[in-house]
Amino acid sequence: MRLAVILFLFIFIISCSSENTYKNKMKSDVEYLSSDQLEGRSTGSKGANLAGKYIKNRFKELNIKPMGEDGYFQKFSFKPKSHPHEKITVSDSIIENSITANNVIGFINNNSDNTVVIGAHYDHLGYGGEGSLYRDSDIKIHNGADDNASGVSLMLDLAAKLKDNINNNYLFIAFSGEELGLLGSNFFVKNSTINIKSINYMINMDMVGRLNTDNTLAVYGLGTSPIFKQTIKSNNQNFKIIENESGIGPSDHTSFYLSDIPVLHFFTGQHSDYHKPSDDSNLINYKGMNLISNFIYTIISDLNDNGKLPFRETKNESQEAPRFKVSLGVIPDYLYDGKGMRIDGVSQGRPAEKAGFQKGDIVIKLGDEDITDMMSYMKALSKYKKGDKAEVQISRKNKLSIKKVTF
Repeated sequence: MRLAVILFLFIFIISCSSENTYKNKMKSDVEYLSSDQLEGRSTGSKGANLAGKYIKNRFKELNIKPMGEDGYFQKFSFKPKSHPHEKITVSDSIIENSITANNVIGFINNNSDNTVVIGAHYDHLGYGGEGSLYRDSDIKIHNGADDNASGVSLMLDLAAKLKDNINNNYLFIAFSGEELGLLGSNFFVKNSTINIKSINYMINMDMVGRLNTDNTLAVYGLGTSPIFKQTIKSNNQNFKIIENESGIGPSDHTSFYLSDIPVLHFFTGQHSDYHKPSDDSNLINYKGMNLISNFIYTIISDLNDNGKLPFRETKNESQEAPRFKVSLGVIPDYLYDGKGMRIDGVSQGRPAEKAGFQKGDIVIKLGDEDITDMMSYMKALSKYKKGDKAEVQISRKNKLSIKKVTF
């Protein structure tokens, strides 16, 4: 009898410890969320609902408690745009001809006064549509492995790591509707399932799956709290950090910044597969994602010693960006911090491709305007209209040349 009791206790201890053992499941998370079965996870679709259920089950597996309004889910409805420039209407009630979507929310309650929000959007483009950069005639699924199965899987990885980190509460949110205009995050901050004043800061991860060979990592929102820059710098051992102070950007952290909450947004850069069917799981840098997850975990652990962080307003760089009627048809390299505007991709059939531009070219002059960075490039571009011609000076492998383009 005594031996049986000892054996039972031994098995119980082993089973308890195995429940708390950290397992890295980022690869399997990305592979499922970006599989054809989910049909591109367009907001409110069957595939998006499958993704939401998967995230819910991962929260349950990690013993992360529900913090939605219906278990793990926070439901919202929206009326799709009838034309491209119409603003989408979002509501917590069913509206006529509306689509219903869900944020998926989990919570670690450490009975702290402060809560850290860790978020990533799980929706994507489905079979393409307005946001797609795919130009072929046949319809294909846009699986969105980097955008943003990568961010969701990294969020789940942090949830697994933070279960024993007790200095804050942690709220994990997988947002829907980001691709349609930050719908889910905007709805959450206006209908928060916790006291929004208890939110200490928000960390957002959007496209974190393509860390390059230089380990270049963009971190936005560094100016939204005075402590962020030093914390990032002191904990960085692996990355070339591209700093951006603004709390405004085209992802879900913006919704929290506009509610006076400090934010950090992590991003490994745009690429030629962005918003195309080719953004698949076999192209993800999983070792890089692991480095980023460890880095963010270290940052959170360091910030835990600082109590409630002060919020600081930053300059809205998007308001200063000029409007333009034409484009070269290139994808800028947003991680490039040298002089000029480096091209990360060239779109088919657009002026840049017709003029012979290539990935890696650095635009250093457009017409009479010197190009020193993205802002100067946009200002120069804003002076042109359709049909205009211009000479563009580029640097390719340290050799200068001039390309003639017609907009």
